[in-house]
Amino acid sequence: MNNTEIVSEEDVKRYDILNKQKKELEQEMNRLKKKFHTYLDEELGKDKAGEISRGHYELKRQIRSSIAYETDLTIKKLEEANLQDFVLIEKKPDTEKLEAAIKLGLVEKEMFEECKKIKSTQAIVVKEV
Repeated sequence: MNNTEIVSEEDVKRYDILNKQKKELEQEMNRLKKKFHTYLDEELGKDKAGEISRGHYELKRQIRSSIAYETDLTIKKLEEANLQDFVLIEKKPDTEKLEAAIKLGLVEKEMFEECKKIKSTQAIVVKEV
């Protein structure tokens, strides 16, 4: 253990305390945000940008919007309008079938080893024992 720091019980305990505080803070912030949005909806109108001042603080609401098309209906209408060029055809491997074929021995596993990407994530979970 050359450059590795020692993880003490106090470190783990502090992490656990901070994690609980984080959850409580997020809940309170969400409650306040909901309160602000409700107030601004009543004062300015739903989905309207604006600001209010309280003492030394200014609260601003920004409205961000994005456009998304419902896939199936849009494709149907594009095809009806003879606009197939506006429809993307996406080639994707059927990984479930590939994995099943490998398990059944119909496809050699080695042939696709270089194609595989394994994604992993790390998580810390602390509980008092």
